[in-house]
Amino acid sequence: MPYGAPQLDLPVQLNVNEVPYGPSPAIAEEMARAVFDAATTLNRYPDREFTALRTELAAYLGRETGTAFAPEQIWAANGSNEVMLHLLQAFGGPGRTAVSFAPTYSMYPEYARDTMTTWVEGHRASDFSVETASALALIAEQAPSLVLLPSPNNPTGTALPLEVVSALCDAAPSAVVVIDEAYAEFRRTGTPSALTLLATHRNLVVARTMSKAFGLAGARLGYFAAAREICDAARIVRLPYHLSATTQAVALVALRHAPEMLARVDELRAERDRLVDWLRAGGLRVADSDANFVLFGTFDNRHAIWQALCDRGVLIRETGPDGWLRVSIGTPMEMTAFRKALSEVLDLRAEEEA
Repeated sequence: MPYGAPQLDLPVQLNVNEVPYGPSPAIAEEMARAVFDAATTLNRYPDREFTALRTELAAYLGRETGTAFAPEQIWAANGSNEVMLHLLQAFGGPGRTAVSFAPTYSMYPEYARDTMTTWVEGHRASDFSVETASALALIAEQAPSLVLLPSPNNPTGTALPLEVVSALCDAAPSAVVVIDEAYAEFRRTGTPSALTLLATHRNLVVARTMSKAFGLAGARLGYFAAAREICDAARIVRLPYHLSATTQAVALVALRHAPEMLARVDELRAERDRLVDWLRAGGLRVADSDANFVLFGTFDNRHAIWQALCDRGVLIRETGPDGWLRVSIGTPMEMTAFRKALSEVLDLRAEEEA
């Protein structure tokens, strides 16, 4: 089955974890100038090593963590999807196994399928955390070549403690342990990034994206930080000149203006936390979230809830464990519309069941 997030033309779209704010007019104009400059040389192939971009990504991660990264420790591609596919191409394949712990990102088994890598799923605890003992047991049993774990997890929003990441890296020294931090910029204060463990664990990869907090979903730029040898493995499997000159140009402008591009993150985190409190006050179960979305439930017929919200012009995502739904964090106006629609739907259900 192809990737299946519904694309419906509804007034309020809160289903694919996009940031509701685009670049400012000034930054958009600078991006346009950068694309224009790149367009004048489109008869030439782009820098296939995207040296300037790797340098700026390394500097950005260094500022966030206080840890120095060399450009050679950074790899980038067309969204974190292609980044993950490169890792599966480099380290997976026939006779090799990738493991994760469900619920997890729905595309991981697709990457495994596309690279003919055996896919094995363990299971998370009832609070969606990864239990170290059961995770280590599965790794000992399967001897995987890759371990794939989002943190914050998609679709639950759950972050991994660093001690769990370290334990997985130690337990699988011959595997590449990939911590997918696509939503890392939204994590709550005090929640650390696995980037701080890269100097300790040579088999660790930390993936990021500019599609989420940077609000550049349409630009398609994902990347990871890892040991140089892992980046070199990705260089072998990538297609020639895989990252276009225009993508590199737009991403470089965004990184030059990183503080402004990320200026609404605190606002979105506060909106998320208010939504969690509101949902729980209404008697619903809600997973703790360090991302820009909230998983809530549970419903005997979640599809009926999803459809009723669509009928009221609000699109969210029917994903995750049975009975749960996921809503992205939008503007205050969009969240007000969501709360109003959900209240109407739940009130109607209560009347029907009375």
